[in-house]
Amino acid sequence: MSGSCLQVPCNFSAKTSASFTGKNFGVWIKSDSRFKEFPENVIFNSSGSTKTYPLEITGNLERQNCTTVFQNLTSEHSDVYFFRIEHTQTKSQVRNFELLNKICETPDSPWSPSINVPSDLKEHQSVTVTCSAFTPCPHSPPQLTWNLQQDSLRQTEKNTDGTFTTKIQETITLSDTHDGYNIRCSARYPVTGGNKTAETEVTLSVS
Repeated sequence: MSGSCLQVPCNFSAKTSASFTGKNFGVWIKSDSRFKEFPENVIFNSSGSTKTYPLEITGNLERQNCTTVFQNLTSEHSDVYFFRIEHTQTKSQVRNFELLNKICETPDSPWSPSINVPSDLKEHQSVTVTCSAFTPCPHSPPQLTWNLQQDSLRQTEKNTDGTFTTKIQETITLSDTHDGYNIRCSARYPVTGGNKTAETEVTLSVS
């Protein structure tokens, strides 16, 4: 989403047994991994030699974690990205390890939240309603609000693929007044210069 940040989960491994203890440099390359033929595609080098994109490697390279946060994305950043690790064992020896590619799509509109409601709703039944939203940056999650209880606890959880989801939950006891009731949930994302908001609505059917 334009103006937002994006945390990209990233890990790497060597094709042969190797230790990454010592000085490591992380390099991000766009479009084509052949950086020698296309040096202009190198957008970031943690050695400090190149930084044309606003990003930061937050992972520990010694632990083979190259998780990176891209800041202030725009639609122009939509591209295929490659990560390269350079490990210097001596001043003259640099070993290059396998590349991991990441595709970064940057839509202009915010991600719509999703509302999860159990099926087959009955009167007098207690059900838990959940509103969740994709969270591009866990340190700057979207603000979720809905027309249920306003002090619902917000939680940001890590998914198995390394991405994050922010959610709020509320348990309600159903009555005949809930039949046809519209639940609306909005997600407000912080972006450069303000916020962007998306809303989702579902209608309850109680029998």
